[in-house]
Order: sequence, then C-alpha cells, then structure tokens
Amino acid sequence: MTIAIIIAVCIVLAVLAFLVPRRSAWAQRGVDRTLGAGESAAGSAPGKAGELLRKPFKTSRKATNKSAQKGREGRSKMPL
Repeated sequence: MTIAIIIAVCIVLAVLAFLVPRRSAWAQRGVDRTLGAGESAAGSAPGKAGELLRKPFKTSRKATNKSAQKGREGRSKMPL
C-alpha cells in the first residue's frame, strides 16, 4: 500500500513539474518535509533499528525529488 502511494506521489509530482515547473516546487517541498519528518522520527529509534526504519523514508524522498527534477528537465527541453 505504501509503495503504491509513493508511486502515485512521484507521478503527480512529475506531471505537475512538467506542466507548472515553478509551482511544483511548493508541492515537492511539502512532500519532502513530510517524508523528512517521518525519516527523523524513525531515526530516533536506538541503534541499528533506527537506521533500518529510516531507510524507506530516505529512498522514498530521493525518488520523489528525482521524479520532480525529471519533470522539470523534460519541460526545459521542449522546443516552445
């Protein structure tokens, strides 16, 4: 279920970044802030458990940022 939500967020960010690149930064920042809060909360667990709990948030955050970046790059390459 969580994976499907992250995939949907990535698709929405990519489309939003392609259509309105400047306004998509706010949506990307909101997603980044939300995943960052989860990452820091999970990382407060002691020892190796904190590192293991932090990893899904970190990879999801990287994926959403990359999809938004690719949407903006695609928009900038258009010959308009």
